[in-house]
Amino acid sequence: MLRLETETGWWLVTHPDHARLAGAFAERWGNDRFRPPEPRARVLQGISRHDDGWAARDAAPLVTHEGKPSAFSFELVGKYSAFEQIDLADYLAVRDRAVCLIAGEDPYAAILISMHTYNLLSEHADRSTIAPSDLPLLDRFLEQQKAFQLSLQQKIAGDTSLPAEQKTESAILDHFRLLQATDYLSLLTCVDFRPPAHLLHPLPLQGGNYSRISVRWRGSRDFLLDPYPFAEPELSFLFPARHVEGKLFSSSAELQERFRAAPIQTLSVTVSRA
Repeated sequence: MLRLETETGWWLVTHPDHARLAGAFAERWGNDRFRPPEPRARVLQGISRHDDGWAARDAAPLVTHEGKPSAFSFELVGKYSAFEQIDLADYLAVRDRAVCLIAGEDPYAAILISMHTYNLLSEHADRSTIAPSDLPLLDRFLEQQKAFQLSLQQKIAGDTSLPAEQKTESAILDHFRLLQATDYLSLLTCVDFRPPAHLLHPLPLQGGNYSRISVRWRGSRDFLLDPYPFAEPELSFLFPARHVEGKLFSSSAELQERFRAAPIQTLSVTVSRA
């Protein structure tokens, strides 16, 4: 779940809906400067479904020790912490399920999701918020993801439907970076992040070079991107969310009752050329 505090409660967005928004960004990605992804359908599937493993968990949101919705929030942007508030084994099972759900359908999409998961839990995770007794569990999970990626690479290498240039390590890495970028833009949207930011990795340009994209907040869910990666000078995207009344909840059951009773509403985000 992702959360954004309001005067009377919280906007809550599920992980799968957040990922669909990332996929919508990726679907429009590319212009005379930025290179669009190829193989298009398979990359878009990896991006738009990279959080499918969260569906069951997000259908029954939990609360933190403080009584807030247990969710990614404004305070966690740029860090991957707060592990002391979650059950690590359960969390890793969700992450593993997100990869395995897609692996049987499309190894190309699955390897992007696995690389994204590995990156989050290795380069960005705050290990100081993980109980020392849980660290071996995390490290075994990372080793398993690396091994799984090797098996997926072998399947991709043998896929005769893909041209050779789309199966290279560098091509897959570029698509992983696009997943990271669109995922991050979606995160910034769902928590309405206001400080200056950038989309994590340099992204591939037409002709072979790379450029990092900066993000500047202009208004509620309204961002300026520089350089700009879309063909249209301004675009708007819609995504579903529920507004749950109340700031603190006595139990997860109370939050779940209010979440289920809240109507699904449509929010929007606008991205424009700086």
